[in-house]
Amino acid sequence: MISESASLYQIRQRGIEILNRELGPVATIRFLQQYEVGIGDYSIERHQWLDKMSIEDIAEAARKRRSNKRQ
Repeated sequence: MISESASLYQIRQRGIEILNRELGPVATIRFLQQYEVGIGDYSIERHQWLDKMSIEDIAEAARKRRSNKRQ
């Protein structure tokens, strides 16, 4: 167990060690690749594109996407 006073670096290192032990190196890398530091403000950006769409537009986009996945 790691102490509460451990630095973020120490916690990150211990987490990677555990992942590597439990998952192996390839799966550890694949797992870590899922998490990226993003930029911007998703909430503001989401409103910028969603506020321009009606509920009907959103529903139609969902239907088209679902239809495309079936093909």
